[in-house]
Amino acid sequence: MTQAEKEQENGKEKDKERDKEKEKEQQRGVKRPIAPAAIPETLQEQIQSNFIIVVHPGSRTLRIGRATDTLPVTVPHVIARRHKQSGQPRFEDAWLLREGLNKPESNEQRQNGLKMVDQAIWSKKMSNGVRRTPVSAEQARAYNCQIRPAILDSSSRVKWTNTSHHPPYIVGEEALYVNPSDCYNIHWPLARGQLNIHSGSGGSLTAVLADLETIWSYIIQKHLEIPLKDLKYYRCILLVPDIYNRQHVKEIVNMLLLNMGFSAIIVHQESVCATFGSGLSSACVVDVGDQKTSICCVEDGVSHRNSRLCLAYGGSDVTRTFFWLLQRAGFPYRDCQLTSRLDCQLLQHLKETFCHLDQDISGLQDHEFQTRFPEAPAFLYQIRLGDEKLQAPMGLFYPTTFGIVGQKMTVLQHRSQGDSEDPHDEQYLLTTQNKQDQSSKSAADRKAVCRPGGCLEGEMSCQGRMGEMSDMPRGCGSGVGASVGGGGDMELGPAQGECLIGAGDVEEPLSTHLSRKTAIISQFESKALGLDKAILHSIDCCASDETKRKMYSSILVVGGGLMFHGAQKFLLHRIINKMPPSFRRLVDNVEVITRTKDMDPRLISWKGGAVLACLDTTQEMWIHQREWQRFGVRMLRERAAFVW
Repeated sequence: MTQAEKEQENGKEKDKERDKEKEKEQQRGVKRPIAPAAIPETLQEQIQSNFIIVVHPGSRTLRIGRATDTLPVTVPHVIARRHKQSGQPRFEDAWLLREGLNKPESNEQRQNGLKMVDQAIWSKKMSNGVRRTPVSAEQARAYNCQIRPAILDSSSRVKWTNTSHHPPYIVGEEALYVNPSDCYNIHWPLARGQLNIHSGSGGSLTAVLADLETIWSYIIQKHLEIPLKDLKYYRCILLVPDIYNRQHVKEIVNMLLLNMGFSAIIVHQESVCATFGSGLSSACVVDVGDQKTSICCVEDGVSHRNSRLCLAYGGSDVTRTFFWLLQRAGFPYRDCQLTSRLDCQLLQHLKETFCHLDQDISGLQDHEFQTRFPEAPAFLYQIRLGDEKLQAPMGLFYPTTFGIVGQKMTVLQHRSQGDSEDPHDEQYLLTTQNKQDQSSKSAADRKAVCRPGGCLEGEMSCQGRMGEMSDMPRGCGSGVGASVGGGGDMELGPAQGECLIGAGDVEEPLSTHLSRKTAIISQFESKALGLDKAILHSIDCCASDETKRKMYSSILVVGGGLMFHGAQKFLLHRIINKMPPSFRRLVDNVEVITRTKDMDPRLISWKGGAVLACLDTTQEMWIHQREWQRFGVRMLRERAAFVW
């Protein structure tokens, strides 16, 4: 008998003995404890990437797909909902229009911004060493006002979405082509990276979350061909903005796990995923989206909290500014309106086709474009353009050109205001630390009484206060009048604000101290920083010179808002010219990366989420459905790869 056969026989004998013991115990009336279900030692081998769905929600575009897909499904992030009652007023979320454009100062601010743009264009020489000759809008206007469209076809072959069967909702591209006369409201559930909550129809938190759930469920069923009942076998990776709204993220995770039924989820930041997708270990990530621009320094998979900035402008503001410049130049399509979805699509296309950041392209040039709208002929227009194609994208560097007045233009990462479901949050830790500081201060005071020249109470209180603010952006070494990029305006970051607070009267009440801090931060957030100045500010808020050197040598541009010809060279020139002179000697090579690995920059963050799904280190980051049901938002603080 072989060794294997002997072991098999021994196993059978042991099973028989075990069965006999159970029978004897049952006869004696002994109750055995119920054995718990076996828990597998590790789940790493069981997680398959094709059962992980990566979701990257944007303000204008949703990107969603399996982690094993080469490219995600990309659809407009919009939904049309049918009116529940006849005669209900029609509502449509704005696309290119936004608050702050119709103020009395808007036009003056726009004109002043355009003057600065023209000065910047003239001051930079072309590659042949010659300065550009400015082209006035009047030169193009004289030609464009004479243009009449040519009819290409009596039918545009574009049709309105068929709503004869009265669907309760329509998602994506089809929603954009819903006839305005039909009884549908149009909603974009995200705006500037946050849930689009407003006072109008469909603007409540519940309604916006319902729109998100409907859109995502529809795309998963139709494009990914996954029945919703099978989502219990799938996991989800959700990409969130670097500066996120905690309440919004919590509600979306709740929707994905409890309403849609995913078995587990990982929440990670867009900037970190962008470095994964581009294969970089460290980078200053500049994400120029349709409605916001996020800047953050990432080092070894960690987003530096102090370096995070969110600018409340993006590609749609460039599109709107381009339309304003086209009107100055006598735009031949005179029926164009910013309130029309189809006209907004056309303007977006014209911006992507004509605009550039190459200063070697100068003078008047002739172009043509087509309009194809439902129930109308297809028209061909001729148009002559000059500097308008360069002026519009330069608004990203001179945001006063956008004409936005009275709006918060720069957003920083603020402390959590607390959550009733998470008692041991940041506020709890801060309070505990303050109590410890107070007890140590009392002990120090008692020692100081015994010796002359002891520590003054004011100094202790100042140190305590500075400790409380330690998570705010670091002091960037600038005074009150310092400007991030060398301009004339006072641009105080929170770090400079902390320096001012610390240098003030140490005896002031804490309430006065906090109100001063709030005022300084509000002053900073009301400033519309240009893209180059914001990048310099973000890098300058890094902790060490070595980290700053890394960031200058790897500025990664992602998103679709800066996909202009010549953008890489243009941004590099402005960064080198405005970076601190001390770093010009330390940094060997300033590099701006706009197309890493020849990938579409709009897909890099999503691709990074797919890479994240395959990493062994992510296995401990999964939040399971049962854990979320039991512990709620506390799981994000415990499992998220960033400080919640």
